Amino acid sequence: MPVKKKPPLPKSPLSKLKTGARGAATGKPKGTAARKVSAAARPSLKSVILDALADMKALEVKVLDVRGLTDIADFMVIASGTSDRHVRSVAQRVVEKTKLAGFRPHGVEGQQDSDWVLIDLHEMIVHVMLPRVREFYGLEKLWDLTPAKRAARA
Repeated sequence: MPVKKKPPLPKSPLSKLKTGARGAATGKPKGTAARKVSAAARPSLKSVILDALADMKALEVKVLDVRGLTDIADFMVIASGTSDRHVRSVAQRVVEKTKLAGFRPHGVEGQQDSDWVLIDLHEMIVHVMLPRVREFYGLEKLWDLTPAKRAARA
């Protein structure tokens, strides 16, 4: 009497996991390159943004702590570019570098006109703008409050 073969089991998501030396699952899917940086080795979002701005030679970079002022973000970074093309390039580099570091932008606005590009990175918002636009809107005056000014305002 021939032996009946059991039908193969459906593949589970766990079947894609690599196994270590002793056969235990390591948690890494098979064939996945080490392109994502682990959480422990991942640089901070702030340092990634500041490095990208420095790489593209953004002007007058200012980091504002807005934790006590708004719930939309913890920090705002304001930087200037020399021309609309420079503003667009700086913003694109920030988006590229943050994606490579494992941070996904929530949204990017203003890349068409490039007078002012806003990048929403959840806990940080990056504004890259032309100097005349930056002077006109005065975001530093609006959001940069020292502890003494915050106490006087409350």
